[in-house]
Amino acid sequence: MHPLRRRLERSDTLAALLGGLAAGYVRLCQRTIRWETAGFDALSVALAEGPVIVVMWHSRLLLAPVQVGALAPFTTLRDPSPAGRLSAAMQTRLGMRPIEMAARGSNVGASRHVLRQLREGVSVGLTGDGPKGPARRLKLAPLDWARVSGAPVFLYAFSCTRQKRLNAWDAMLLPRPFGRGHAAVARWDADVPRRADADTMERLRGDLEAALTAHQARVDGALGLPPGP
Repeated sequence: MHPLRRRLERSDTLAALLGGLAAGYVRLCQRTIRWETAGFDALSVALAEGPVIVVMWHSRLLLAPVQVGALAPFTTLRDPSPAGRLSAAMQTRLGMRPIEMAARGSNVGASRHVLRQLREGVSVGLTGDGPKGPARRLKLAPLDWARVSGAPVFLYAFSCTRQKRLNAWDAMLLPRPFGRGHAAVARWDADVPRRADADTMERLRGDLEAALTAHQARVDGALGLPPGP
């Protein structure tokens, strides 16, 4: 294991320090990139009516706290890995409320916590492909929470002309300051019935997966970029 990863596992102080630096970088990108946006007014209207579930692919996670999380209180799920600790520290600095997932076994406890947050009026933001992938393969969690809570589901993505791709399973997009950017949210209008059998849930999973990928491609296309991961 890399020494920094080992230290991150053991030190809340180091995670908080690096998370603060990451939060500062995210704020810098948000301030200096020339942004065009779409759909955020509709999201604000929905948030005024109650909590929502915002889904994105893991590769476009980085700016969600300052673009979506700035609109209302949001909770998120965090992986207990060193990278997850760092991400959670950054998100906390940016006003979000991360919930730690289990390192092994079931995450029923974390899911119940999320549902309690939704019942209390706190919205949820999560990556559809989870903390470890496979990339752009949707998990069932957002559909399960929408089914139980009745909260509407929104899609989110951002893109920018100045960027770098990290050498990771999701090829995460790291924005660079300046240049142009586009960020968009869109409501997913499919109905998620409270009593849905396995076949219905699988159909909805495929529909939401395709909708999220298409939404992200439109965001890239708004900047004249080819669809990226």
